[in-house]
This record gives sequence, C-alpha cells and structure tokens, in this order.
Amino acid sequence: MAKLKMQDEGLGIRLSLLGAIHLCCLILSPALSVSMELPEVHVSVSFDMQQGLMHGISRVVFHEDWEGLIHYGSLRIRSLRLDGKPVGHASEGGDIKVRTKKGSVFEVQYECSSEGGSGDACIISNEGVFLTGRWYPSVEGLAYYRVEALVPPEFTAVSEAEDIKVDKDINGNRFFFKFPHPLDGINLIAGRFNVKKEDFRGIELYTYFFPEDAYLADTYLEYTKRYLELYEGITGKFPYKRFSVVENFLPTGYSMPTFTLLGRDVVRLPFIVRTSLGHEILHQWLGNLVFVDYGRGNWAEGLTTYLSDHLYEEREGRGWQYRKQMLIDYESYVSPDKDFPLRDFKGRVDPASRAIGYGKSAMVFHMLRRFLGDEVFYGSLRRLIDERRFQRVSWDDIRDIFAVASGRELGWFFVQWLNEKGFPVIEIKNIKVRPKGLQNVVAFDIEQKGRPYTLDMPVSVQTDRGRIRQVLRISDKRQGFEILTDGNPLRLIFDEDYDIFRGLSIDETPPVIARLLGDDRRLLVLPSGDAGVYSGLIEYLKREGYEVSGVPKKSSTFWGNSSGQGGVRDEDIKRSSLLILGYKNPLIKRLFGRIDETLIQHEAGFVLMAKKNPMNPSKVVVIAHSDSMDETEASLRKISHYGKYSMIAFKGGKNIAKRIDDSQRGWGMSVRGAVIGFEPAKAVKLDEIIERVSDKKIIYIGEQHDRYEQHMVQLEIIKGLFRRNPKIAIGMEMFQRSSQKALDDYIGGRIDERGFLKSSGYFKTWGFDYNLYRDILRFARDEGIPVVALNIRREVVSKVSRNGIDSLTGDEKKELPDSMDMSDEGYKKRLREVFERHEATGGKDFDNFYQSQIIWDEIMAQSIDEYLKKNPECQMVVIAGGGHLSFGSGIPKRTFRRNGFDYAIILNDVSIDNAIADFVLFPGSVEMTQSPRLMAMLKEEGGRIIIEGFPQQSVSEKAGLRRGDIIISMDDSRVNSIEDIKISLLYKRKGDVIKVRVLRKRFLFGEKEMEFDVTL
Repeated sequence: MAKLKMQDEGLGIRLSLLGAIHLCCLILSPALSVSMELPEVHVSVSFDMQQGLMHGISRVVFHEDWEGLIHYGSLRIRSLRLDGKPVGHASEGGDIKVRTKKGSVFEVQYECSSEGGSGDACIISNEGVFLTGRWYPSVEGLAYYRVEALVPPEFTAVSEAEDIKVDKDINGNRFFFKFPHPLDGINLIAGRFNVKKEDFRGIELYTYFFPEDAYLADTYLEYTKRYLELYEGITGKFPYKRFSVVENFLPTGYSMPTFTLLGRDVVRLPFIVRTSLGHEILHQWLGNLVFVDYGRGNWAEGLTTYLSDHLYEEREGRGWQYRKQMLIDYESYVSPDKDFPLRDFKGRVDPASRAIGYGKSAMVFHMLRRFLGDEVFYGSLRRLIDERRFQRVSWDDIRDIFAVASGRELGWFFVQWLNEKGFPVIEIKNIKVRPKGLQNVVAFDIEQKGRPYTLDMPVSVQTDRGRIRQVLRISDKRQGFEILTDGNPLRLIFDEDYDIFRGLSIDETPPVIARLLGDDRRLLVLPSGDAGVYSGLIEYLKREGYEVSGVPKKSSTFWGNSSGQGGVRDEDIKRSSLLILGYKNPLIKRLFGRIDETLIQHEAGFVLMAKKNPMNPSKVVVIAHSDSMDETEASLRKISHYGKYSMIAFKGGKNIAKRIDDSQRGWGMSVRGAVIGFEPAKAVKLDEIIERVSDKKIIYIGEQHDRYEQHMVQLEIIKGLFRRNPKIAIGMEMFQRSSQKALDDYIGGRIDERGFLKSSGYFKTWGFDYNLYRDILRFARDEGIPVVALNIRREVVSKVSRNGIDSLTGDEKKELPDSMDMSDEGYKKRLREVFERHEATGGKDFDNFYQSQIIWDEIMAQSIDEYLKKNPECQMVVIAGGGHLSFGSGIPKRTFRRNGFDYAIILNDVSIDNAIADFVLFPGSVEMTQSPRLMAMLKEEGGRIIIEGFPQQSVSEKAGLRRGDIIISMDDSRVNSIEDIKISLLYKRKGDVIKVRVLRKRFLFGEKEMEFDVTL
C-alpha cells in the first residue's frame, strides 16, 4: 500500500475508525501475468441502510482448470455452490480450497455488516459506504472483475472502472462497473456526492465531493490536470480512460486504479493539492499499472515518494532539504531493533518502517539517478512501465531493466542498498594541507566502519578564492585522497546536498521532536507541582512505554533532595531522550538555565520545544507546556504528525506556530583559519579602549594567571573606569564565595593584609603568587572599591570533574549554581580540545569534566548577577582566566542570560579569532618581584608541617635543614600550616635571612628543637 504524505504539514486526524493509525493507498499486486484465461469475478451487492447490512452474490467463472483458495474471511456465508451444486458447510471465517474445471462457476451468497464481525471490510452508514479488503469472497491471485451495486437513490457509487453505467431502480441507483484489466482485488465507495466532470487530453476527470466541500472541485480538477501533464512527460501516457478524486467520510488516503480516495479532513487541507494529490496520481502508474511483487519487497512507495513529494521540492530548489529530512527521520525513528533491510519492506506499519520503505528507498532511487544520469534513469523508468503493464515487478526486475538500459552491471548497487541494514558509517581523518608550488594540496583519509559501501561522495573545498567541487569514488575501508586548490583552503564540506544515504554528524542534526518519539529510551519527567493539566498525556505516554521520573515538590534547589530520591540523575539524562513537563520544571534550569517563554506566556495553549540533550548529543530533551487539561487533550493526538519540527505550538488544538532549528548544511570541518593582518599604526590605544567600554554594565578582562603584565593592564583599566565612574566593583575568580567576609573586612580596613590572607584562605585555594594581584587589591582598599568573590569551593568542582554531579552530597549540592546552561556546543567542543590535549586526563570522563567547568562558570555568573541586582547603581569589572571569557561562552553569556546587562570582553595575548572578544591586548613583558621561597617540599600531616625533600640548590638544605624536619616557627612566629609559611615569605625579599625553628627526630633520644638561619 502507498501512504498519503501527511506528516510534513502536521496533519492531525484520529484514525481509529479504520483500526489503524496511518493513511494508506490500495495498490493491487497480481500474482500472474496478463491472460484472458484468468478467472472472471462478478460481484453484485445491495444494502439495508437501516441495519447497516450488505447482501452480496459473488460468481467466479473459470476459463481453464483452476485450483486455489477462495478467501471469505469473516463474511457471513449463506450458500456455496459449484456449477449449481451446494458445496459443503460454510463456517464463519476462513478460506475454501477449490478445484474446478474449465467453464465452472463458483457462486457465493453472503452478508457483510459494520457490526457483524467483518472488521474494516464493510463500513455501512448513512454517511456512506466504504468497502475494501475482504468485503466479498475473493479468489487467490489475479482475476478480471465486474461489479454491480444497488445503492440508495441519494447515493453515487465509485469503483475501479473505465466504464460506469447507472440505471434508476425503484429501490435506488444500480451501478455497473467494468474494468478491462486484471486485478487482485476491487473496492466500492458510495456516498452523497456532488459530481463534476471535465475532459482532459482524452481522459475523463471527475470529482466526487460531499455537498459542503463541492467548492473544492475546481481546485482539485485544475491540479489533477497539472499532475497528469507532468507525469505523462515522465512516465508515459495515462493508462486509463478516466480518473476521479473521491471524498471519503473516513480519514483515508487511498489510491486505486482510476481513482484516489481522500478523507474529508484531508481534502480540506490547503497543501494536499500541492503534495499528496500528485503522490496518489503517480501511483496510477507505479503500483496500479505496474504492480508490486510484495513477496520480494515493495519498491513503489520509495519511487513514488521520490518522483512526487521529493520532486516537487527539488523543482523549487529545496531537494537537498527534503533529502536531509529523510535522513533525519531515519535516524530519529529507526533504532537498531527496528531496522531491517529495504528488500524486506512490505508496507508501512510504524514511523520506522516508513523511514525505511519511503525515505531510504527514495534515497536509493536518487543515488541510482545520480549514478546513471537523468536520460538513462527516466528512459529505464518508461521502459519498465511499457514492458511490465499489469504485471508484478520486483526489485530484481528493476535492477535488470535499468542494467540493460544503461549497459552497466548494477548488482553491487542493489545488493548493498537492499540487503544491508543501516547506512555507511564514514569518518574523515588525517586532514593535512601542504604547498605545491603556488597551489595547495588538501589531503585526507576517508574510512568506513563495518562493511564498506561503494559510494560517490561529493566533496567541496572552500578557499579564500572560491569553492572547488569534486565527486570521490570510495569503496574500501580506508582510502586517501588529495585535492589541489589555487587559494588558501579553509574548509572541507562533504555531501552538502545530501546525495548519499548516510548518517548525519551532530552539527547537521537539528533537535526535533521525532528523536524523542522514535527513541528506544524515553524518560518522562513529571512537573514539581500539580501535574493535573498533563494527566491525559502522562497516561498516554505510560502506555507508550515511557519511563517516568519525578522531581521533588519541595526543594530549595533544583538538584533534588539530599538523598537524591525523586530527582533525575545524570545517568538518567545521559541514556535517555527526555520529555520534561512544565516550563518551570527545575530540571530545565539544570540543563539550559532558562528557555524562551515568550510564546508560552503570550500566545500558545500547548507547546513542545526540542533541544539537544547537553549530556548526550545523540538524544534530545523536549519541554512541554500546557495551559490546561483541555489544551493538552486537544493537541495530544496531533503531536506525532509534527515530528520533523523543533518547536510546535497549539491554541485550542489548532497549530499556530512551528519551527525547525538551524543546523549545519553538509558534513563540514575546518582545514585552517584565515590569515588576518593588522596595521600597527592604526592600533587602538588602551585609553581609547577604556573609553569605548566605559558605558558597559560589565567589563570582563581575561588573563593568563601567571603573567604579571596582564594584571598591570587589568589595574590600568580598573583605574580608567574608576575615574569615569567611582561606583564600580571588582569581581575576582581567585576568591571563593566563602571568603566574601574576609574581602569586605580587608577593603573596609577592619583587618590588615596578613589577616585577610589568613581568613580568606587565599594560599589554600589559589595556587598563584599573591603579588600578581596585590596591587589590584591594594588599589581597591585605598579607594574603597568593593571586591566580589565569584568562585565555588574547588573541592566541589574537583569532585564533579572526577565522578559527576551525582557523587555530591546533599550539602555539596546546595553550593551549586541555581541554574546551568549546558547547551553551548561550541564551548563544549573547545573544552573537549583542551581536555584531550592534557595527557593527565587519562581515565577521566569528559562529560564530568564538562559539567565541572559549567558549574565553575555558572557560579561566577550567579555571583556577578546577585551583586549587581543588590547594587543596581554599580558597574563591575570581572577578572578571570581567558578561557572563562573567550567567545562569551564561559561567564559572559551566562550572566547575560540571567540579567540581560550589556557587557564587553577584553582578552590578553590570545590568537585573534572572529568573535573571540571585543578587544585583544598585547602588553609588553613586565618583571614582577616574586616572594622568596624556602625551596623545600612540604606536606601537612597531623597538624605538622613536614619537609619531604629539596630541589637542587635549595637554600634551606644549604642552611642545614633536613628531610623529615618538622617546621614549628619562622622568625619566632608559630607555623600551623603551609599557608602560614607562604604569608610569612610574602613580606620577605631575596637575600633576607629568616630564622626557621624545627623539630628533628634523633635516634634513641627523641625529638630536638633546632634553629637555622636561612638566607632567602
């Protein structure tokens, strides 16, 4: 069967009347070649409309000896006769095996009703008559059919026929249908139709619409003529004398020889005439003229899709988008347990089978067309239709006809695409650029995982002078290629028009609702509050196999309660696609920080938004919002028809908005960056930079922590901004939030520098010489400028980096930021590069590392936001490592998400890249007077400071200190921690002599206090 293409425009129609949730077309599949010796089946029916009952007589005339089955399913058989003699006893349900001689007549009298156990075969009501499938006793195989139907006087009947006659009868209208070609089944439709007729190129065109929809007739006739003209140019002359568009009271989308049957909700959709009508008309050739050999695979749906739905988009320049969507659908719906070879496709039963039988199949015909060329492809198609009219055709027949027409051996092509599951898994590796004279060579390897396919891979090289395009033939597991370019190569792009059936890269894949619908691991996250408005959706999704997880109803933080019970763990998020109920659900703040609530607040009653799962890019997170239970119920059954979208919105069950998020076109990767030059004479001076950023609410200044000259630049910028606006604050990454009181006391003059360093724990929490920041803090103290501690406890970040958020205790989770956005893919990619460059990360998990970085950034953004909201008159200068600021990804965009304050980014000594910062500074090197060192390796153990060893040329070892000595004082000041030693040394200069008192263990005599003069 061929299905009506519905989902692209989001048709939402409940199909339970047919016992199915898909629309389909009846394509007849005969078992024998055309022959006048085939049986003739004469069916005569009448109706009792009050009882919903059909009375029928079926007479089968055999023109040669025949043996086979007559199927009557669940029809109520009244009598069976062969050549006038009764045949056995007919029980309800089943088949009868019949052996006849030439000239025999087999007659069956039977009844069928909507409520008589005949299933969907007989639907009889005052709205109309719908007879399809087992509504009459049918012979096994191919036959010629004649139908006579007595219908109520107000009804008009339609069936497969080139000739239709009607006689007025005292009991109604008697229709006679004659079709001169063999079929393996026939159908009958009747209803209160307004009939309109036109002649077009010798074809009688009809529309059968219900009176309320009769206004659609002219539109459908006009589009029918366009499609007939189009397809006669592609597939040859229309094969029948007549064609009708028939409206059905049921939600169908069927195609039979000489007519198409479309449900009333379907025909009213404005896009149907531009898409699905042409699809059904093309089936008159593909499926209804050339039959499908279902036993060896259904090829007709893919070919029809390719030459209708795809062709219409291709003619508008959007063919690549349609092909990309087919690949997205395949990856969304076809999980490994639902995959099967294309040759095994018989018909659509679910979205996965549709993605294979329609999408993958259409892509196969696209690749075949590209391989053979248009002339051979369309010539072979016409030859197929001319030579195999009213015959069963298999994939092998198509292969043979196209091979003969092209003069090429095509077995390899059909084997790899029909017999294999899945798609080619391709990787591009070892990209290198080398000069060759005045030109450049781009070299790379293409690897295939698993069984290698033979592919024609389109590739282009973007250079600073234009683009070079080539098609590469690949057939081995690994092949190397070289492309010569005139310009400087910047980027490689593979298959940007989606000409190959392949897997998509993460950057090519937009987050779409289908990825949730088709996932084999789906987690439903209940709202933290009342779930009543979602009750119907929750029950439906439970039946669909969704796992269910809740979030605590009362919690001070979105991380869940201290025991983790009722919350969603990292492992849940990583392994599943999620449906989160409620746009205020705490889990949203955990993953995305916030979402755009504009549509929710002002327009829509029900909204779904799909986002990439930041903890597993192969999964999605879909956020649902509903205003009421009624809005949920009105939209629920329509969701599956909008799978291709990233966002859909409804009001009162009517779609009011839909969107597909942007994604990369083609599989692209950078080769090298463009070369940028600067004219030193036009460089911007620091004063001008300060002036240009002075109106920003937040000024971020990045640093490499151990570069003193960069800290001097930071101080100069702070001074310049302070001159313009004394209401300024300094936010510093170097201090943890717990040290805020110490900072306030120091700036306020309540403690001195030693007391500040001790109470803030600077030397415990920050590993860089305090002299790097001393001048900035002294300036802040002198001028009374508030300094804001931005950072989280390092122990929390380190624990997450090692073992993930789930490893934190309840108290530790309370320290986490109140929201996090983990969806910045560019930032994630840059952090992955950093992670992989550090050999010491071996054994660590990148996902945990990434989360720890996000926590780090988010807590600093939260600290900035909290201060500025409490002090709205203030401007803030933020001092942090450049990695937290580059491209705005670390702290700036996260702060902006919270408050929308304008900001500027200034970085020091970084490579120039587009959008990396507003300004980049290159300060000259400045030497810093560093604090002297004891030159001893120390450890704290049991409240003691123990010397573990010495570096070469150690001043402490030279003074007489030994390994194992326990330091107890320096210059008569008690030493209780390594921090005390660092604070003491801060106030010394090179060459100073310091008295170090130690305890030294002696053999047999215990510990002895000793004092040494150490020249620093």
